[in-house]
Amino acid sequence: MSIKVLITPRTFETRGKKYIERLEREGYEVILNPYGRVLKEEEIIKLIRDVDGIIVGIDPLTSRVLENAERLKVISKYGVGVDNIDIEAAKKLGIIVTNTPFANTNGVAELTIGLIFSVLRGISLSDRKSREGLWERFIGYELYGKTLGVIGTGNIGKRVIKLLKGFDLRITCYDLSPDYSWAEREGVLYVSLEELLKNSDIITLHIPLTKDTYHLISEREINMMKPSAIIINTSRGGIIDEIALYKALKEKRIFGAGLDVLEEEPPKNSPLFDLENVVITSHTGAHTEEAIEKMAEVSVENLILVLKGEEPKFIVS
Repeated sequence: MSIKVLITPRTFETRGKKYIERLEREGYEVILNPYGRVLKEEEIIKLIRDVDGIIVGIDPLTSRVLENAERLKVISKYGVGVDNIDIEAAKKLGIIVTNTPFANTNGVAELTIGLIFSVLRGISLSDRKSREGLWERFIGYELYGKTLGVIGTGNIGKRVIKLLKGFDLRITCYDLSPDYSWAEREGVLYVSLEELLKNSDIITLHIPLTKDTYHLISEREINMMKPSAIIINTSRGGIIDEIALYKALKEKRIFGAGLDVLEEEPPKNSPLFDLENVVITSHTGAHTEEAIEKMAEVSVENLILVLKGEEPKFIVS
């Protein structure tokens, strides 16, 4: 019986051909996503029944899906966040979960900075209006001298800070597990979440979506923010309560938002699209040529090592 590997990320077929060839050289039968989009639960169940390994993007690997994966030994996440994978169910079933924690760090950090500038200076809005024949001037804010509040100081949060230090910002951070030695070296300050929200001009989120971080930023937290503040989310959509955010943006209680992620993806009739003070991108933080290459390389390496009975490079559980 051949070893079967299911690959769901759409960029893998076009950008990861050499890694598909590597899997085939190992003697594995490779099954690609036949739908050209994020898979639904029922679709994955049909595809995963007799596969030994899966390289997965943001497709839902629920307990129901995993219970139907009779031969599955390894889930290799093509990326960092594993909120789409039922980790506890995987543990119970003896399925190893891996990820690629450093592969997309720079790509996501750079998009974060792009969103900051786009929101502060109305770049996307000015572009749209100019194309419509409306030559308007939009008054925004400079980044220089502002207070940056970073929620989550993992790899991406730290990279954002490193890239922005040249703008002479005051930098504060919040994290449940503070890295004080790093903060001392970099000259940044850990504060409470409340203090960060009240004093920051730019707030950027770099934390995983868990039951504890779901709607971490809701109406109460948004009401703490300055009227001139902006919030950026390149992590996961569920971290922000989008109804509360919409109300605050519509009522101009905060200046703007930059969102690469939404609670529902792809979104259906989100009222956020009606607002001019929000910039929305299509969960594209990790979509650079460099990040895709590295995610493909590491996710394949993790998968092969587990299927050979060896220790993967990056294990989640």
